[in-house]
Amino acid sequence: MGLIEWFKVVVLGIVEGITEWLPISSTGHLILVGDLLKLNVSDAFMEMFNVVIQLGAIMAVVVLYFSQLWPFHTMKTAPARSCFAHPVEDGAAGKFQRFANHYLHMDKIVMWLKIAVSCIPGLLIGLPLDDWLEEHMHRTVPVAVMLIVYGVLFLLVENHNRGRKPRISRISQITWKDALIIGFFQALAIVPGTSRSGATIIGGILIGMSRTLAAEYTFYLAVPTMLGASAIKLLKFGLHFTGVEVSVLIIGMVVAFAVSILAIKFLMSYIKRHDFKVFGWYRIVLGALVIGLFAAGILKG
Repeated sequence: MGLIEWFKVVVLGIVEGITEWLPISSTGHLILVGDLLKLNVSDAFMEMFNVVIQLGAIMAVVVLYFSQLWPFHTMKTAPARSCFAHPVEDGAAGKFQRFANHYLHMDKIVMWLKIAVSCIPGLLIGLPLDDWLEEHMHRTVPVAVMLIVYGVLFLLVENHNRGRKPRISRISQITWKDALIIGFFQALAIVPGTSRSGATIIGGILIGMSRTLAAEYTFYLAVPTMLGASAIKLLKFGLHFTGVEVSVLIIGMVVAFAVSILAIKFLMSYIKRHDFKVFGWYRIVLGALVIGLFAAGILKG
C-alpha cells in the first residue's frame, strides 16, 4: 500500500473517533467516507473494518471512565460498612456478602447487570438480521435516509423535552425496565445511519434521563456491545489476515482511540450547556446532501 492509502486509513480512524460518540452515526459516516476514499482492500475486509475499528474508540471509554466501570477493590480499600441493607452472617449468603464487601463495588456490579439487560434486545434482533442488513442496508441511500429520519427525531425529542425536569440523573436510579427500554432503542441502531449513541440517547431522554446521564450510559453500554459486534465480525471474516490488513486495523484503531478521547470530552462539555438539536440539523443537511450527490451520480447507491 502506498502513502495515499495509509493517509486514507488515518482519515477513516479520525472519522470513527469523532462520529462514534457524537450522535451522527459512525458506521454511516464510515460507509460514506469509504465510498469516497475507496481504500484498496476487499469488500469483505472493509465491512469488517467498519465495525472492528470501533474497538479503538471503545478503549477511550475504558481509559476515561475506568474508575466508574471497574467493579473490584481490595480489602484495604473496602468500605467500613456493609454494602447490603440486610447483612447476613451465616450460610452461603453470608459468605457471598463477606466476599462482596471485601472485593466488589456492588453498585457497579448492579450497573453492569443492567447494561447486560440493555444488550439483550440488540443481540436477539441484530444477530438474525446481520447478513441481510449487510447486503441491503450498508449502502449510500439507506444511510442517508436514516441520517435524516433520526435528525428529525432529535429535533422532535428536544422540543418535547424542553423545560422538563429529568427523573433520572444517576446510574443507580435506572430501573431494570429502563435498562430494557434503552436496549430496544439501541437495537434500532443495527440499521446503518441510525447511530447507536443517537438511538440510546434519544431513548434515555424519552424515559426521563438527563442528557449527561444518557450520554454516559451510552458510553458504558458501548463497551460490551461493540466488543460483541467486533467478535462476530472477526469470526465471520476469519482470522487469516495479511500483514497489510493487520496494520490497517491497528492504525485505524489507534487513531480512533486518540480522537475519541477528544470527542468524548467535547461532547460531555457541550451537552452541559446545549441540547442535541445541532446534531439533528447536521444529520438532516448531510443526509440531504448525500441524496443529492447520489441523484447526480457522484455517489453510488
